[in-house]
Amino acid sequence: MADHNDLGKAGEAMAAEWLAGRGYKILHRNWRHLHHEIDIIAARGKFLHFVEVKTKKASSLGHPEDSVTRKKFKYLQKAANEYLHLNPGHPWIQYDILSITLQPGGKAEFFLIEDVYL
Repeated sequence: MADHNDLGKAGEAMAAEWLAGRGYKILHRNWRHLHHEIDIIAARGKFLHFVEVKTKKASSLGHPEDSVTRKKFKYLQKAANEYLHLNPGHPWIQYDILSITLQPGGKAEFFLIEDVYL
């Protein structure tokens, strides 16, 4: 597996742990519909959260969340719509981006952008 795939999988595992530590109940990881994927589906309070996780090593070339394009967001929405069709009963939903920057020495910095719409 390529290094960026390993980094992405590690980031998703860190994200699930980080979210669980903040009161989110992780329902699914890497939920797929056709060729679209939702990194994390979680519940907290009355909301169902569809979370896109982006992980990157620290650099001067931008932040992880910068790589969530309008096209990527539309794919997330399509997958979320299918999830909601298959799992009805969630009146409140939210799209979030969890950005993880790995600093030299291995320290991870988390930045949650809530209620995103592109």
